[in-house]
Amino acid sequence: ARAAQVPFIIAINKIDRANARPDRVRQMLADNGVLVAGWGGEVETVEVSALQKLGLDDLLEMILLVTDVTEPVADPDAPASGTIIEARVDRSRGAVSTVLVANGTLRAGDWVLVDKTGGRVRAMTDYRGNRLKEAPPSTPVEITGLDDVPSAGDRFVVMPDEASMRAVIKERKDAETEQKDKRLSLDEILAGISLGEVKELNVILKADVQGSAEALAGALSRLGTDKVVTRVVYSGVGGISEADMTLAKASGALIIGFNVRANPQAREIAKRDKINIRYYSIIYKVTEDMQALMVGLLDPTYKETFIGNAQIREVFRITKVGNVAGCMITEGMVKRGAKVRLLRDNVVIHEGVLKTLRRFKDEVREVQNGYECGMAFENYDDIKVGDVIECFDVEEVKPTL
Repeated sequence: ARAAQVPFIIAINKIDRANARPDRVRQMLADNGVLVAGWGGEVETVEVSALQKLGLDDLLEMILLVTDVTEPVADPDAPASGTIIEARVDRSRGAVSTVLVANGTLRAGDWVLVDKTGGRVRAMTDYRGNRLKEAPPSTPVEITGLDDVPSAGDRFVVMPDEASMRAVIKERKDAETEQKDKRLSLDEILAGISLGEVKELNVILKADVQGSAEALAGALSRLGTDKVVTRVVYSGVGGISEADMTLAKASGALIIGFNVRANPQAREIAKRDKINIRYYSIIYKVTEDMQALMVGLLDPTYKETFIGNAQIREVFRITKVGNVAGCMITEGMVKRGAKVRLLRDNVVIHEGVLKTLRRFKDEVREVQNGYECGMAFENYDDIKVGDVIECFDVEEVKPTL
């Protein structure tokens, strides 16, 4: 909800139970950065019981209240757009999708684009199974006609014609082929991610018993530092399901299964959407891997070490080589393979690598203080008498938590 930047309401269910503790839910929300009304925040909560049908009128009133405050506006005359609520394959009807129209009016016969699939709306029915010709904003309907089964949570838009829809699908598929999904995978992070854009590792935990889930969630939350944190998006008991896949895709999370496995449908979704599932049976192995992943999210730092200076005494023009500097090493030494920068009046003019380092006519590995040598830069010729060539090494320092 936060990623989508939409208002939300917390419905606290099962309050009919004798051991119901709604304030514990509010405390858990606060622990995860969601402050509810009455606890210093603005997110509304409503206590309900689906079984006893308690609080449902209050929930409906709260929805209307939040709607009045946020004033969402839809244009029924615009091309339809909305969200896929769920989707499945029906043996007789093909891909069947339940969609919620957020804006515009969806009509039978419209060309609908969803991520990298699409199709023409062949039939549209409401929740009672009645056939509809059009669906205005805020209407949930079931549609058929898409080429493939979309993912729950995907956005759909109506395109003007089939050609434009197919063009967008082709463009998206081509882009996916050229550049693989950027979703974080365990292998990629362990290999070392240097993008520096993500400093939070999202995790979904599924365990065989509640005690294991709570222990893992607590252990992972304690791994956080001021540089990078592990955030448990969701933890629960039981096998890994399609709902977990939907949440993982929406939050970019890794899924950890502790003494549990994914069902066949979830495995298929994970393969299709490149969602990472990792199985464990020992808690300390989980924390070890997560620490390695967190380190992989950090940017490395670099330490520069001064090696030496050389002053240019003469500049020679050599055919097929370019300008070569006749130098005197005035401090330290100069090494072939090290980085160099050219200074003119103490201002850095160029930074790069040496093309050649010679002592008389011989190519050498290094030249010490007090000796003369010839040097030429790789792909750079603007050198003058009196310039100083500074030689240095750069060492990568691995990040730590």
